[in-house]
Amino acid sequence: MTAVGESKSTRRSAETSGDREPGVLTRPYLQLTLGIVSVVLLIAFEAMAVGTAMPVAVEELDGVPLYALAFSAFFTTSLLAMVVSGEWCDARGPRLPLFGGIGAFAAGLVLAGTAQSMWPFIAGRAVQGLGGGLVIVALYVVVGKAYPSALRPRVFSAFSAAWVLPSIVGPPVAGLVTDHLGWRWVFLAIPVLVVLPIMMMLPQLKRMAGEPDPDARMNRGRIRAALGASVGAGMLQYGGQDLNVPGVLSAVAGLALMVVTVPRLLPAGTLRAVRGLPAVILCRGVLASAFFSVESFVPLMLISEHGLSPTRAGLTLTVGALSWALGSWYQGRSPHERRPLLVRMGFLFVAVAIGGALLALVPGVSPYVVTVGWFFGGAGMGMAVSSMSVLTLDLSTPEESGTNSSSLQVADSLGTIVMVGLAGAIFAALHEGTGKDSGVFTLIFAIMLATALLGTLLAPRLHPTPQTP
Repeated sequence: MTAVGESKSTRRSAETSGDREPGVLTRPYLQLTLGIVSVVLLIAFEAMAVGTAMPVAVEELDGVPLYALAFSAFFTTSLLAMVVSGEWCDARGPRLPLFGGIGAFAAGLVLAGTAQSMWPFIAGRAVQGLGGGLVIVALYVVVGKAYPSALRPRVFSAFSAAWVLPSIVGPPVAGLVTDHLGWRWVFLAIPVLVVLPIMMMLPQLKRMAGEPDPDARMNRGRIRAALGASVGAGMLQYGGQDLNVPGVLSAVAGLALMVVTVPRLLPAGTLRAVRGLPAVILCRGVLASAFFSVESFVPLMLISEHGLSPTRAGLTLTVGALSWALGSWYQGRSPHERRPLLVRMGFLFVAVAIGGALLALVPGVSPYVVTVGWFFGGAGMGMAVSSMSVLTLDLSTPEESGTNSSSLQVADSLGTIVMVGLAGAIFAALHEGTGKDSGVFTLIFAIMLATALLGTLLAPRLHPTPQTP
């Protein structure tokens, strides 16, 4: 029986018997849920805080020309680690990838926080990326193995909720720490906090039902493909930052490498939007690429074209983070059969948000139309991202949950890397100066609006192919 059939059978049995599943904060799951949320909370705070501290850090380390690499190093290594984590989880279970990832993430923070020059700092960011990639996939596998299907939407809602507080307090707290204690403490204060979530999760993970198959082996060919895709993604990002001859050659070579390797990291039929799991994976990449590409440029647009302060420009992102949690909460209480509809609504809401960003470029229109639009965009992401996470686990057998969860994260990362790289190349080529870039912003946002609208056409294919009796 397939995973989908099992989940439907389980629901019918529960409805017939009148039994109710315990909640995610009740005794069987309480410690595990709190541990998972604590890990996500720490990662979220670091992600929101590092953007505030990064400009000061690279200036002190005399590394402004390498600024972009401090970010791309993280994303490039995390892409590789996501695939390794999926294979590791399927072969040996999620415990070692999860705790190893937490340890690597903490080690990377220490390396970055103690770096005396830019290249060791970049190395620390790369180690962080390895840890982050291992952790996120392992957490998905833990959710698939430790929680029944009926509770998974609630857990993914908790994932989103864990980003709310860091989204609100992360940037200002990081700013205060940077101003008064130094940027290094933004990195060094977090590692000491990882012990608590490990202690909370360890007992439950030891008791998780099911033992890994001792004959299971990691797919080394898939890991080699992930290495190639990661290198290609790094080359693409590097090339997009500098449109001279070496930069263009780097970008072209990186894109060619990704064309060869990426299909091996995704389920068969993903790029053709085959019904069911392949379409879920593709939609995740398309949605992430549209939303995060625009989000990367919205603060710059508001500061450059409307003269807002960084604090006011950042308010838009905070509103989006809050509504993301709201959208995820809503999907967690929606019937299972509505998930493809929620994904389609998510694409439409993101299109509305991007439309608001375009509207703000019209002379005389208030910049705060972006904030209103981003409320809808965040809500759409909350509904769609969590729904696709649930669908991925429901459409996977237990033996495939690690591989398919890593494919979901890979699609998310690759979509963002490619489209942010495209947007960055467009901006680098057409940028004219502060207050003069409305045309280039319009072009970037219009491309991403078309991408979001394309997703609305793909969403109906999330329904699996009907099974004949």
